[in-house]
Amino acid sequence: MTVTTSQKESILKRYAQERDKRLRPDGLGQYVPLTGRFAHYAEDPYTPMVEREPVTDDVTFAFIGGGFAGLLVGARLKEAGVESVRIIDKAGGFGGTWYWNRYPGAMCDTASLVYMPLLEETGHMPTEKYAHGPEILEHCERIGKQFGLYEHALFHTQVTDMAWDESLARWRIQTNRGDDFTAQFVGMGTGPLQVPKLPGIPGIDDFAGHSFHTSRWDYAYTGGSPEGTTMDGLSDKRVAVIGTGATAVQCVPELAKSCKELFVFQRTPSSVDVRGNQPLDSAWFADVSSPGWQQRWLDNFTANWEAFAGVSVDDELEDLVQDGWTDLARRMRDILRALPPEERSAERMMEAFEDADIEKMEEIRARADAVVADPTTAANLKAWYRQLCKRPCFHDEYLQAFNRPNVHLVDTDGKGVERITEHGVVVGGHEYEVDCIVFASGFFVEFGISLAERAGFDPKGVGGKSLSQHWEDGMRTMHGVHVHGFPNLFVVQLGQGAALASNVPHNYVESSKTVTTVVSHALDGGFERVEVTGEAEEAWVDLLETHGRAFGSEECTPGYYNNEGRPAGPKERRNFGYPFGAVAFFKLMDEWRRSGSFDGLEFS
Repeated sequence: MTVTTSQKESILKRYAQERDKRLRPDGLGQYVPLTGRFAHYAEDPYTPMVEREPVTDDVTFAFIGGGFAGLLVGARLKEAGVESVRIIDKAGGFGGTWYWNRYPGAMCDTASLVYMPLLEETGHMPTEKYAHGPEILEHCERIGKQFGLYEHALFHTQVTDMAWDESLARWRIQTNRGDDFTAQFVGMGTGPLQVPKLPGIPGIDDFAGHSFHTSRWDYAYTGGSPEGTTMDGLSDKRVAVIGTGATAVQCVPELAKSCKELFVFQRTPSSVDVRGNQPLDSAWFADVSSPGWQQRWLDNFTANWEAFAGVSVDDELEDLVQDGWTDLARRMRDILRALPPEERSAERMMEAFEDADIEKMEEIRARADAVVADPTTAANLKAWYRQLCKRPCFHDEYLQAFNRPNVHLVDTDGKGVERITEHGVVVGGHEYEVDCIVFASGFFVEFGISLAERAGFDPKGVGGKSLSQHWEDGMRTMHGVHVHGFPNLFVVQLGQGAALASNVPHNYVESSKTVTTVVSHALDGGFERVEVTGEAEEAWVDLLETHGRAFGSEECTPGYYNNEGRPAGPKERRNFGYPFGAVAFFKLMDEWRRSGSFDGLEFS
């Protein structure tokens, strides 16, 4: 699909117009946590809490967070011979976001073979190209069992205080269950998607019907189950979904099959490309899964996704995964390859990227016309922004759901819901009476809320200085993992590292190697303490501030990628990824680990 110069100008003008509709002065302040009538949803609806005695022992490694980050670090430490590993999580089991997010239709939007970690080690073959939530949760439990991580785990447990004890060279950890134990090393992997947020819509507490957030799905009300059984409790109900991001794209088709009437309230449409999900063939999998296969697939996906960073555009690069993410990257790569080497200036390359993106988005917008029967609904479902302004979505049933007579798209022209009343939802002065409101409004992400706020506690390092104090002017780390003044602490996250958002678990796969290598070196050498120097931390932060890649552009339609369209302040400007891309960062870290010198760290 070729786009002319005049068409391109018109499209970019439309992008700016749609962006301006969404700008609002409160930025991230437009969202609120689950409080008031929603406070009880902070509790665990899936696993009963079991009473136990407080724990007062000492462990070698304690990790806060039982999602992929904690599971990967725990598994790698166990492989390295570190037996005393404890994972603490406020949930009733392992899984992290997949423990809490059990809404109908939940599934990964990155291919299972690169999204689900430790497949090779556990010998598991995903059933589908894009696995559904129950299978991913089951895989998390499989990892926990295979690597013996349940033995010392503390579930339904919230860390309330964590402080470095210089005299013991240990971290002292206290919890809401009365636990008071020590650990030589600690890790934090509280995840970017674990604090639900609600839209601050006037009247949200006035609604007399039923309401809940998608991450705390109320199957007692809807009927059905995460496994996909019919939600028969909604057969006579009028249901509203507020939010049309990645979660809504997955749950709307399931609700459409169950509700008497479904109203989908849209502020900004998602870009929804073909997913092409299908079962995986066991014979094919046996052929591709030779030793080391998953690391090869991870590296291949990342190299393809970046398309041009760390890999010469003139080199041949096989695409093993072949999904929507790598499709966009291939387009960019092909356009660059078509440019003569002498024309590959930064300006010309940016033009090429723009052209590739516009062509792809025009295809996605045309798909809405091809799939959705009603022309007005199809037009309102078209995303007028660059594909990476918001998280791209891929689904084979979302657009089709709007062809059902019981499903109604309520487009708010970028304004959002006006207010909520006792009986329903008001848009443009019209009240839509509903029995239930489902908030598909997402989470406070890691660059929109501090780590201390996400974790629920504020670690205190050397001299009692808290992490929030050390990060008062923005995040400060080396490699996104080590923090000066916080010995034996490892932060497992996206920020200030690879910042690979297209496949988040790959970040944790590599971080787990770093943590395990450093801990093993300390234990083998008889060292009690390891800490990044102030100079090394400063040098890393300077590198990022000088050359780093921002997470989002102010030119984009507002969203969590770009601080809701507000200018980035000093703190937001620290949320960079490695300047030369994820491929280069992973290579840098591999060389750093293999060198054995651990430049920037001091062992004592």
